Amino acid sequence: MGSSTYGGGNGTTTTDYCIDIMANYVQNLTSSYANKSNETSIVATSSIMFILSSLFFILSLFSRVSDVSAVLNPTVRLFLSSSLSLFLPVMSYLFSEAKNNPGDMSSGSGGQQTELSLRARTILTWMLLVELLRKKIETVLVNTGAKGYSSTIEQASRIAWLGYLVFFNLKSSGQRVVFGFLWVIAASELFQRITINEVLKSSYAYGKNAPRLHSYMAHILLHRRDSDDVAGGGGAQLLKNCDYAVMGEEELEMEAGPPEGSSCCELNIQKINAAAAATATADVITVGKIWSLAEARDSPLQRDHRLKRLCLSFALHKLLRRRFENFRFTDAEVRSCRDLIFRGLCNDGTDKEAIAVALFQVLRDEMHFVCEYYHSVLPVVLSSPFFLLANYLMSPILLLAFFLLTFIACNNGDLFYAYRSIKNDNLVLKTGVIRMVRCLFHYIRRSPPALYTTVDLAITILLVLANIYEEIWEFIVCILSNWFMVSLIHLYARDPQRSRLSPTFKAIIRRIIWVRNLMSQPRLQFNQLSMLGGGFLPCRHPLLLQPKIVPKEVKKSIMEYLMNHIDDGHARPLSNGWSMLQANHPEYHSKLSWVCQNDNITEVMLTWHIATTVLEAKFPKQRGATASFQAHRTVATTLSKYCAYLVALKPELLPNNLDGTQRVYGALKKEMKATLGCWRYYFPREIVGRRATVDRLLRDESEGRLEGRTPLMCKGARAGRILFEKATLIDDEAPVWEVLAHIWTELVVFIAPSGEDEVLVKAHRDALGHDAVEFISVLWALTTHTGVTRPCVKPWALIPVENLP
Repeated sequence: MGSSTYGGGNGTTTTDYCIDIMANYVQNLTSSYANKSNETSIVATSSIMFILSSLFFILSLFSRVSDVSAVLNPTVRLFLSSSLSLFLPVMSYLFSEAKNNPGDMSSGSGGQQTELSLRARTILTWMLLVELLRKKIETVLVNTGAKGYSSTIEQASRIAWLGYLVFFNLKSSGQRVVFGFLWVIAASELFQRITINEVLKSSYAYGKNAPRLHSYMAHILLHRRDSDDVAGGGGAQLLKNCDYAVMGEEELEMEAGPPEGSSCCELNIQKINAAAAATATADVITVGKIWSLAEARDSPLQRDHRLKRLCLSFALHKLLRRRFENFRFTDAEVRSCRDLIFRGLCNDGTDKEAIAVALFQVLRDEMHFVCEYYHSVLPVVLSSPFFLLANYLMSPILLLAFFLLTFIACNNGDLFYAYRSIKNDNLVLKTGVIRMVRCLFHYIRRSPPALYTTVDLAITILLVLANIYEEIWEFIVCILSNWFMVSLIHLYARDPQRSRLSPTFKAIIRRIIWVRNLMSQPRLQFNQLSMLGGGFLPCRHPLLLQPKIVPKEVKKSIMEYLMNHIDDGHARPLSNGWSMLQANHPEYHSKLSWVCQNDNITEVMLTWHIATTVLEAKFPKQRGATASFQAHRTVATTLSKYCAYLVALKPELLPNNLDGTQRVYGALKKEMKATLGCWRYYFPREIVGRRATVDRLLRDESEGRLEGRTPLMCKGARAGRILFEKATLIDDEAPVWEVLAHIWTELVVFIAPSGEDEVLVKAHRDALGHDAVEFISVLWALTTHTGVTRPCVKPWALIPVENLP
């Protein structure tokens, strides 16, 4: 090796370079290890930083690789934000220690002035790189008011502190240029985030959209009253006549007006003036216009119907955002939206199963729009051709200008000296990263300092790669996001003839759709939890629950229930399953109605969950069963386990009082432990067997051992025994599964609406930032749009007492 040379050099051998690196880089970086008093802290710092940088890169990579989303995985975000919250003060302390350590000094400028040690400069590099990464885990749209400004002040304080460390501690001009470049990038990232946040908050398309859209909806509903009776046609025609705004309502001119009657005293209704109303068709792109253009010949929307449904999701998400901002839906708007969804979208075709899938995809996309609006860590909300041009073309040009300014300012205007000093004062740049890695690997086996240096260099490289990855991923997410696709459709709809004739525009849409189809598309999922399945060990922590894709049978069952509930002029009142038993299954009503005659919805859900689990254990899944039988079984079992998950882990999303729900669930856990024993309670069903657990539960219930001491377990076991005996008596389990499927469908719809409960509305908004879109939140959005509410009076209270079983 000693005889080899680096090509193009002046005969300098590899060994010469390595000796220079070992003397000037490795020795300076690891000289602090000679001081035994701080050896432990230095080793611990390098180890923790290596683990943190590795996890930062790996988690940020794999948390997004399966989903083109601007919302960071909540678990990853929690870990990273918690880790970084203490990073700056701890590293600032270590930087001060490295700076003041006399045994850890390297000389710059020929030894004439004291320079920061190489260890201190390495720590400063980590601080700057981590600060760049920190921006990628903070939401773009911060809270308004004092909390929002405090967050901005905190970020600015961190940047100012890093600027002080760079420009007041580094003496060498070449080092100040390099570190100044990193600081300029961090400062520009902060300035960009603040600018985007202020644009979002002050824009009538985003932060101030709710009042304007509320006025727009009042305007179009007022002018549609006379035309509602004239308009005809099926579901497709209703969608073509829909005036819900997709984009453009922010361009309408609004003028303040007096309140229109006492019913509007809470909001000073604004009106669209005559000039704006006359040009509304040119400014506002509506759902109806998109639906009409999708049928035009050579339209880019014709091949993929998901695009027009995506625009419907976008329009609905803007309506739903008003609910989070304390605007109430009017009765006219609820009726309009109910017709649009159940008589328009749900009647746009003949395949009910496919329609149900399309309906819930629309709702899922709607909630994902809301989630990204409030909790996005990337500026995806602004994604549009103009934003891409400004953010990824103009911003780098401005950044280069600041680089040049920093380059000149750090060297007193001497450009030639500045260029030489960058290489001369930074050994890594002078030698090259590849050469340095080769030399370190050559000495790593026989030199512990080389090993420590390799770890520190690996930390820096990982942080640099993580930053590069995040920048590339941000661009990819913005290009492939639903927001960018809607903005392209908006451009097309504003001038269809010009866009249709443009081959470039058509090619862009086709390529984006092609890439989106190659990547895994997010699907509506829900978690499953079986109370009698055991597994309350720490290794089966709730965070480790495997989500299940919502079956199409569940979507179809809920859609058909809501359509029947809406269309029937004499519909049964929405209930916790009692109405379904009374109307559709009177033979079961007399024996099981007692389960539903309970004001505590948590107890009702847990009772039906235990009963469903009993039946599932007694009748294992069969092969070759009829489609309807399998569908009913799937609906009952999946909704039962999802509701158990809600009770156990998401009680804030249920209509009951939070403390009451937690108290009932806590009591059930004590009952299960007392009834099943520690072995069956703690260990999963794969070990102890669920069938054995259910057999013991039914035996204890029949012998009266559960009476009094375990009332909830007793109710669930009793209901399960009744269903099991009914299936055994008729020698057919299919009717029993049909009953349970109908009960669970009505029950899950019953718990979805929030009504006037603002605490529940806030819980749904907060849930969007902690987890993926919850299925119950999707149902909440559907019931909010269509005005489905829980009745104030329980249906069994309306039946004379003598008629009750």
